[in-house]
Amino acid sequence: MKVIVGVSDMKVSAKPGDELVTYSLGSCIGVVIYDPVVKVGGMLHYMLPESSLDEEKAKRNPYMFADTGIPALFKASYALGAQKQRMKVLIAGGAQILDQQGFFNIGKRNHMAVKKMFFRNNVIATYEDVGGNVNRTVRLDILSGDMHIKVGGEGERKL
Repeated sequence: MKVIVGVSDMKVSAKPGDELVTYSLGSCIGVVIYDPVVKVGGMLHYMLPESSLDEEKAKRNPYMFADTGIPALFKASYALGAQKQRMKVLIAGGAQILDQQGFFNIGKRNHMAVKKMFFRNNVIATYEDVGGNVNRTVRLDILSGDMHIKVGGEGERKL
C-alpha cells in the first residue's frame, strides 16, 4: 500500500506491502531510514532546521523541524525493533527553489541541520542527493528496502 508522507509529516512501517513516498522535496529535506534485518523503514519530510524558530508550531507538529522530527523518526523505528547501527540512511532535498538569490538559504540550512544532528549521534548517511534547484521524490519499499529517487528533469533511479 502506498503511504504518502506529506510536508511536515513522518511515517514508519514494518508492513511488507507498504511503500513510503514523499513528493516535491524542494528546500525541505527528506530523511529515509531502513533496517534490513527487521524490515522497518521510516520517512520524514521536514521544512525548517530549528524548532526555536516557532516553538508553538513545534509542539503542535514536531515533524516540521529537523531538531524535533529526526529524533521522533528514529525513536518510532526503534519501537518497531530497528537498530541504528544496521540502518541504511538517505538524505534528499535541500534545494534552492524559491530563493534563487540565496537570501534565506533554507535548503542549505536544512541540510546543515541534519548533518550536525547525525554527526552528534554517530549516524552516517548511506546516500545523499541534496542541493541544486530541483525537486525530488523519494520512495522506500518496506519489504525489499529498495530506495528510489526521482529528480526533477531526470528519471527515477534506484539507490
